[in-house]
Amino acid sequence: MKIAVLPGDGIGPEIVAQAVKVLNVLNLDLQMEEAPIGGAGYEAAGDPLPDTTLALAKAADAVLLGAVGDWKYDALPRDKRPERGLLRIRKELNLFANLRPALLYAELASASTLKPEVVSGLDLMIVRELTGDIYFGQPRGISTLENGEREGINTMRYNESEIRRIGHVAFRIAMKRNRKVCSVDKANVLEATELWRQVMIEVARDYPQVELSHMYVDNAAMQLVRAPKQFDVMVTGNIFGDILSDEASMLTGSIGMLPSASLDADNKGMYEPSHGSAPDIAGKDIANPLATILSAAMMLRYTFNDENNAARIEDAVKKTLAQGYRTADIHTDGCRKVRCSEMGDAVVAALRG
Repeated sequence: MKIAVLPGDGIGPEIVAQAVKVLNVLNLDLQMEEAPIGGAGYEAAGDPLPDTTLALAKAADAVLLGAVGDWKYDALPRDKRPERGLLRIRKELNLFANLRPALLYAELASASTLKPEVVSGLDLMIVRELTGDIYFGQPRGISTLENGEREGINTMRYNESEIRRIGHVAFRIAMKRNRKVCSVDKANVLEATELWRQVMIEVARDYPQVELSHMYVDNAAMQLVRAPKQFDVMVTGNIFGDILSDEASMLTGSIGMLPSASLDADNKGMYEPSHGSAPDIAGKDIANPLATILSAAMMLRYTFNDENNAARIEDAVKKTLAQGYRTADIHTDGCRKVRCSEMGDAVVAALRG
Protein backbone atom coordinates (compact mmCIF):
# COMPACT_ATOMS: atom_id res chain seq x y z
CA MET A 1 0.00 0.00 0.00
CA LYS A 2 1.73 3.14 -1.23
CA ILE A 3 1.02 6.30 0.75
CA ALA A 4 2.26 9.77 -0.16
CA VAL A 5 2.84 11.61 3.11
CA LEU A 6 2.60 15.40 2.74
CA PRO A 7 3.15 17.05 6.16
CA GLY A 8 2.81 20.61 4.82
CA ASP A 9 3.10 23.69 7.00
CA GLY A 10 2.58 24.87 10.56
CA ILE A 11 1.47 22.05 12.81
CA GLY A 12 1.25 19.71 9.82
CA PRO A 13 4.52 17.87 10.45
CA GLU A 14 3.68 17.38 14.14
CA ILE A 15 0.23 15.89 13.64
CA VAL A 16 1.19 13.78 10.62
CA ALA A 17 4.05 12.26 12.63
CA GLN A 18 1.51 10.96 15.15
CA ALA A 19 -0.69 9.43 12.45
CA VAL A 20 2.34 7.73 10.89
CA LYS A 21 3.30 6.45 14.33
CA VAL A 22 -0.14 4.89 14.70
CA LEU A 23 -0.12 3.34 11.22
CA ASN A 24 3.27 1.78 11.85
CA VAL A 25 1.93 -0.10 14.88
CA LEU A 26 -0.57 -2.00 12.73
CA ASN A 27 2.14 -4.10 11.03
CA LEU A 28 0.66 -3.50 7.59
CA ASP A 29 2.60 -3.62 4.34
CA LEU A 30 2.84 0.15 3.98
CA GLN A 31 5.26 2.09 1.82
CA MET A 32 5.25 5.72 2.96
CA GLU A 33 7.21 8.49 1.24
CA GLU A 34 7.25 12.17 2.22
CA ALA A 35 7.15 15.22 -0.03
CA PRO A 36 6.61 18.98 0.48
CA ILE A 37 3.40 20.88 -0.27
CA GLY A 38 2.10 24.36 0.48
CA GLY A 39 4.62 26.77 1.95
CA ALA A 40 7.06 23.89 2.34
CA GLY A 41 6.70 23.22 -1.39
CA TYR A 42 7.37 26.86 -2.18
CA GLU A 43 10.48 26.84 0.00
CA ALA A 44 11.75 23.64 -1.62
CA ALA A 45 10.92 24.29 -5.27
CA GLY A 46 9.31 27.72 -5.65
CA ASP A 47 5.89 26.11 -6.13
CA PRO A 48 3.21 25.19 -3.55
CA LEU A 49 2.70 21.93 -5.46
CA PRO A 50 6.09 20.85 -6.85
CA ASP A 51 6.08 18.53 -9.84
CA THR A 52 7.81 15.82 -7.81
CA THR A 53 5.12 16.02 -5.11
CA LEU A 54 2.32 15.77 -7.65
CA ALA A 55 4.01 12.81 -9.34
CA LEU A 56 4.38 11.04 -5.99
CA ALA A 57 0.71 11.69 -5.15
CA LYS A 58 -0.43 10.37 -8.53
CA ALA A 59 1.65 7.22 -8.17
CA ALA A 60 0.46 6.53 -4.62
CA ASP A 61 -2.66 4.61 -3.62
CA ALA A 62 -3.55 7.29 -1.06
CA VAL A 63 -2.31 10.62 0.25
CA LEU A 64 -1.98 11.59 3.92
CA LEU A 65 -1.87 15.38 4.28
CA GLY A 66 -1.19 17.59 7.29
CA ALA A 67 -2.13 21.22 6.58
CA VAL A 68 -0.98 24.12 4.42
CA GLY A 69 -0.64 27.84 4.99
CA ASP A 70 1.29 30.42 6.97
CA TRP A 71 0.85 34.15 7.36
CA LYS A 72 4.40 34.76 6.13
CA TYR A 73 3.32 33.70 2.63
CA ASP A 74 0.39 36.11 2.40
CA ALA A 75 2.40 38.62 0.35
CA LEU A 76 3.30 36.09 -2.35
CA PRO A 77 1.58 36.19 -5.75
CA ARG A 78 -1.70 34.31 -5.51
CA ASP A 79 -0.50 31.34 -7.58
CA LYS A 80 2.46 30.85 -5.23
CA ARG A 81 0.50 30.84 -1.97
CA PRO A 82 0.25 27.55 -0.03
CA GLU A 83 -3.51 27.23 -0.46
CA ARG A 84 -3.15 27.11 -4.24
CA GLY A 85 -1.17 23.90 -3.87
CA LEU A 86 -4.04 22.32 -1.96
CA LEU A 87 -6.64 23.37 -4.52
CA ARG A 88 -4.46 22.15 -7.37
CA ILE A 89 -3.78 18.71 -5.94
CA ARG A 90 -7.51 18.19 -5.38
CA LYS A 91 -8.16 19.13 -8.98
CA GLU A 92 -5.23 17.15 -10.41
CA LEU A 93 -6.28 13.99 -8.56
CA ASN A 94 -9.96 14.61 -9.35
CA LEU A 95 -10.88 14.37 -5.67
CA PHE A 96 -14.46 15.51 -6.08
CA ALA A 97 -16.06 13.97 -2.98
CA ASN A 98 -15.13 15.31 0.44
CA LEU A 99 -16.43 13.34 3.43
CA ARG A 100 -16.40 15.02 6.81
CA PRO A 101 -17.89 13.01 9.67
CA ALA A 102 -18.88 14.97 12.77
CA LEU A 103 -19.02 12.45 15.58
CA LEU A 104 -19.22 13.49 19.22
CA TYR A 105 -17.43 11.16 21.59
CA ALA A 106 -19.37 10.87 24.83
CA GLU A 107 -16.29 11.94 26.81
CA LEU A 108 -16.21 15.27 24.96
CA ALA A 109 -19.81 16.35 25.44
CA SER A 110 -18.71 18.95 27.97
CA ALA A 111 -16.04 20.29 25.58
CA SER A 112 -18.61 21.33 23.00
CA THR A 113 -19.77 24.94 23.13
CA LEU A 114 -23.38 23.70 22.96
CA LYS A 115 -25.34 22.09 25.78
CA PRO A 116 -24.64 18.37 26.19
CA GLU A 117 -28.28 17.46 25.63
CA VAL A 118 -28.16 19.19 22.22
CA VAL A 119 -25.05 17.39 20.93
CA SER A 120 -24.86 14.10 22.86
CA GLY A 121 -25.10 11.23 20.41
CA LEU A 122 -24.26 13.36 17.38
CA ASP A 123 -23.23 11.31 14.33
CA LEU A 124 -23.37 13.35 11.13
CA MET A 125 -21.69 12.99 7.73
CA ILE A 126 -21.20 16.06 5.53
CA VAL A 127 -20.58 15.26 1.87
CA ARG A 128 -19.03 18.26 0.10
CA GLU A 129 -18.43 18.58 -3.63
CA LEU A 130 -14.77 19.57 -3.87
CA THR A 131 -13.64 20.37 -7.39
CA GLY A 132 -16.29 22.76 -8.71
CA ASP A 133 -18.27 25.80 -7.54
CA ILE A 134 -16.97 29.28 -6.86
CA TYR A 135 -13.46 28.12 -5.95
CA PHE A 136 -12.79 26.98 -9.50
CA GLY A 137 -15.38 28.72 -11.68
CA GLN A 138 -14.33 31.08 -14.46
CA PRO A 139 -14.17 34.00 -15.00
CA ARG A 140 -12.41 35.07 -11.83
CA GLY A 141 -9.90 37.67 -10.76
CA ILE A 142 -9.45 41.32 -9.80
CA SER A 143 -9.66 43.92 -12.55
CA THR A 144 -9.88 47.70 -12.84
CA LEU A 145 -12.95 49.30 -14.35
CA GLU A 146 -12.91 52.24 -16.74
CA ASN A 147 -13.57 54.62 -13.86
CA GLY A 148 -10.48 53.30 -12.04
CA GLU A 149 -12.42 51.33 -9.43
CA ARG A 150 -11.27 47.79 -8.74
CA GLU A 151 -13.66 44.87 -9.10
CA GLY A 152 -13.32 41.32 -7.82
CA ILE A 153 -15.08 38.49 -9.64
CA ASN A 154 -15.66 34.86 -8.73
CA THR A 155 -18.10 32.63 -10.58
CA MET A 156 -20.32 29.96 -9.06
CA ARG A 157 -20.75 27.22 -11.66
CA TYR A 158 -21.94 23.62 -11.60
CA ASN A 159 -22.79 21.31 -14.45
CA GLU A 160 -25.25 18.48 -14.20
CA SER A 161 -22.70 15.65 -14.16
CA GLU A 162 -20.75 17.22 -11.28
CA ILE A 163 -23.92 17.45 -9.18
CA ARG A 164 -25.09 13.98 -10.12
CA ARG A 165 -21.88 12.19 -9.14
CA ILE A 166 -21.67 13.83 -5.69
CA GLY A 167 -25.35 13.08 -5.20
CA HIS A 168 -24.74 9.37 -5.77
CA VAL A 169 -21.89 9.43 -3.24
CA ALA A 170 -24.16 10.96 -0.61
CA PHE A 171 -27.03 8.55 -1.23
CA ARG A 172 -24.76 5.51 -1.17
CA ILE A 173 -23.36 6.62 2.18
CA ALA A 174 -26.88 7.23 3.51
CA MET A 175 -27.84 3.68 2.53
CA LYS A 176 -25.25 2.44 5.06
CA ARG A 177 -26.44 4.84 7.75
CA ASN A 178 -29.92 6.07 8.69
CA ARG A 179 -31.12 6.60 5.10
CA LYS A 180 -31.68 10.32 5.24
CA VAL A 181 -30.09 12.91 2.94
CA CYS A 182 -30.46 16.66 3.38
CA SER A 183 -29.37 18.59 0.29
CA VAL A 184 -28.22 22.12 1.13
CA ASP A 185 -28.53 24.88 -1.47
CA LYS A 186 -29.68 28.46 -2.03
CA ALA A 187 -32.09 27.65 -4.84
CA ASN A 188 -34.31 30.64 -4.11
CA VAL A 189 -31.68 33.12 -5.33
CA LEU A 190 -28.85 31.20 -7.06
CA GLU A 191 -29.51 29.49 -10.38
CA ALA A 192 -26.47 27.25 -9.97
CA THR A 193 -28.06 25.75 -6.87
CA GLU A 194 -31.50 25.70 -8.44
CA LEU A 195 -29.99 23.19 -10.87
CA TRP A 196 -28.36 21.48 -7.87
CA ARG A 197 -31.80 20.88 -6.32
CA GLN A 198 -33.31 19.63 -9.57
CA VAL A 199 -30.53 17.08 -10.08
CA MET A 200 -30.64 15.88 -6.47
CA ILE A 201 -34.34 15.14 -6.88
CA GLU A 202 -33.53 13.13 -10.00
CA VAL A 203 -30.73 11.19 -8.25
CA ALA A 204 -33.04 10.40 -5.33
CA ARG A 205 -35.27 8.35 -7.65
CA ASP A 206 -32.52 5.73 -7.77
CA TYR A 207 -32.65 5.37 -3.98
CA PRO A 208 -36.32 5.00 -2.96
CA GLN A 209 -35.27 3.73 0.49
CA VAL A 210 -33.61 7.09 1.28
CA GLU A 211 -35.56 10.13 2.46
CA LEU A 212 -34.47 13.33 0.66
CA SER A 213 -35.02 16.78 2.13
CA HIS A 214 -33.84 20.22 1.06
CA MET A 215 -32.65 23.16 3.12
CA TYR A 216 -31.37 26.63 2.28
CA VAL A 217 -27.82 27.11 3.48
CA ASP A 218 -28.62 29.93 5.90
CA ASN A 219 -31.26 27.78 7.60
CA ALA A 220 -28.88 24.80 7.60
CA ALA A 221 -26.27 26.89 9.43
CA MET A 222 -28.86 27.75 12.06
CA GLN A 223 -30.20 24.20 12.36
CA LEU A 224 -26.71 22.80 12.90
CA VAL A 225 -26.48 24.68 16.17
CA ARG A 226 -30.18 24.45 17.07
CA ALA A 227 -30.81 20.74 16.52
CA PRO A 228 -27.85 19.02 14.85
CA LYS A 229 -29.05 15.48 15.52
CA GLN A 230 -31.86 15.91 12.99
CA PHE A 231 -29.26 15.34 10.24
CA ASP A 232 -27.81 12.06 9.00
CA VAL A 233 -26.07 12.90 5.70
CA MET A 234 -25.81 16.46 4.40
CA VAL A 235 -24.74 17.00 0.78
CA THR A 236 -23.79 20.39 -0.59
CA GLY A 237 -21.51 22.37 -2.87
CA ASN A 238 -17.94 23.41 -2.33
CA ILE A 239 -18.26 26.77 -0.60
CA PHE A 240 -21.32 25.89 1.47
CA GLY A 241 -19.67 22.63 2.53
CA ASP A 242 -16.48 24.42 3.51
CA ILE A 243 -18.40 26.66 5.89
CA LEU A 244 -20.90 24.15 7.28
CA SER A 245 -18.30 21.46 7.99
CA ASP A 246 -16.20 23.89 10.02
CA GLU A 247 -19.31 24.87 11.94
CA ALA A 248 -20.11 21.21 12.55
CA SER A 249 -16.62 20.63 13.89
CA MET A 250 -17.32 22.78 16.92
CA LEU A 251 -20.24 20.53 17.81
CA THR A 252 -17.67 17.79 18.42
CA GLY A 253 -15.74 19.84 20.96
CA SER A 254 -12.94 21.02 18.70
CA ILE A 255 -12.03 21.24 15.03
CA GLY A 256 -9.06 19.16 16.12
CA MET A 257 -11.42 16.18 16.28
CA LEU A 258 -12.71 16.35 12.69
CA PRO A 259 -11.10 14.06 10.09
CA SER A 260 -11.84 14.13 6.37
CA ALA A 261 -11.50 12.09 3.21
CA SER A 262 -11.39 13.47 -0.33
CA LEU A 263 -12.10 10.73 -2.88
CA ASP A 264 -12.03 10.19 -6.62
CA ALA A 265 -14.40 7.91 -8.52
CA ASP A 266 -12.28 4.85 -7.63
CA ASN A 267 -11.94 5.66 -3.92
CA LYS A 268 -8.34 6.77 -4.20
CA GLY A 269 -8.22 9.49 -1.61
CA MET A 270 -6.42 12.27 0.16
CA TYR A 271 -6.91 12.20 3.91
CA GLU A 272 -6.43 15.22 6.12
CA PRO A 273 -7.74 16.89 9.26
CA SER A 274 -10.36 19.56 8.66
CA HIS A 275 -8.42 22.20 10.59
CA GLY A 276 -5.74 24.52 9.26
CA SER A 277 -2.02 24.84 9.82
CA ALA A 278 -2.26 26.96 13.01
CA PRO A 279 1.14 28.66 12.58
CA ASP A 280 0.74 30.41 15.94
CA ILE A 281 1.23 27.10 17.77
CA ALA A 282 3.53 25.37 15.29
CA GLY A 283 6.54 23.68 16.86
CA LYS A 284 5.09 23.83 20.38
CA ASP A 285 3.90 20.20 20.45
CA ILE A 286 0.45 21.22 21.70
CA ALA A 287 -1.74 20.60 18.64
CA ASN A 288 -4.45 17.95 18.68
CA PRO A 289 -3.40 15.02 16.41
CA LEU A 290 -6.64 13.05 16.76
CA ALA A 291 -8.26 14.43 13.59
CA THR A 292 -5.21 13.32 11.61
CA ILE A 293 -5.13 9.91 13.29
CA LEU A 294 -8.83 9.48 12.55
CA SER A 295 -8.17 10.56 8.95
CA ALA A 296 -5.70 7.68 8.73
CA ALA A 297 -8.50 5.38 9.90
CA MET A 298 -10.71 6.75 7.10
CA MET A 299 -7.89 6.02 4.66
CA LEU A 300 -7.83 2.37 5.68
CA ARG A 301 -11.62 2.13 5.40
CA TYR A 302 -12.29 3.93 2.12
CA THR A 303 -9.18 3.39 -0.01
CA PHE A 304 -7.80 0.11 1.34
CA ASN A 305 -11.13 -1.46 2.35
CA ASP A 306 -9.63 -2.44 5.71
CA GLU A 307 -12.57 -2.02 8.08
CA ASN A 308 -10.91 -4.03 10.83
CA ASN A 309 -7.86 -1.79 11.26
CA ALA A 310 -9.90 1.38 10.70
CA ALA A 311 -12.14 0.34 13.58
CA ARG A 312 -9.09 -0.56 15.69
CA ILE A 313 -7.74 2.99 15.36
CA GLU A 314 -11.13 4.53 16.14
CA ASP A 315 -11.54 2.28 19.18
CA ALA A 316 -8.06 3.24 20.37
CA VAL A 317 -8.99 6.93 20.13
CA LYS A 318 -12.16 6.26 22.15
CA LYS A 319 -10.16 4.36 24.76
CA THR A 320 -7.59 7.16 24.97
CA LEU A 321 -10.31 9.75 25.56
CA ALA A 322 -12.01 7.49 28.12
CA GLN A 323 -8.71 7.31 29.98
CA GLY A 324 -8.83 11.10 30.34
CA TYR A 325 -6.09 12.16 27.90
CA ARG A 326 -6.75 15.63 26.47
CA THR A 327 -4.81 18.12 24.39
CA ALA A 328 -5.28 21.79 25.22
CA ASP A 329 -8.18 22.37 22.81
CA ILE A 330 -10.40 19.74 24.44
CA HIS A 331 -9.08 19.90 28.00
CA THR A 332 -11.56 20.18 30.87
CA ASP A 333 -11.15 19.99 34.64
CA GLY A 334 -10.34 16.54 35.93
CA CYS A 335 -8.64 15.36 32.74
CA ARG A 336 -4.98 14.82 31.99
CA LYS A 337 -3.59 17.54 29.75
CA VAL A 338 -1.02 16.13 27.31
CA ARG A 339 1.08 17.31 24.42
CA CYS A 340 0.62 16.37 20.77
CA SER A 341 3.29 13.65 20.84
CA GLU A 342 1.97 12.29 24.15
CA MET A 343 -1.51 11.95 22.68
CA GLY A 344 -0.03 9.99 19.78
CA ASP A 345 1.81 7.75 22.26
CA ALA A 346 -1.41 7.20 24.20
CA VAL A 347 -3.27 6.06 21.07
CA VAL A 348 -0.38 3.73 20.21
CA ALA A 349 -0.51 2.28 23.74
CA ALA A 350 -4.26 1.77 23.42
CA LEU A 351 -3.72 -0.06 20.11
CA ARG A 352 -1.09 -2.31 21.62
CA GLY A 353 -3.23 -2.93 24.67
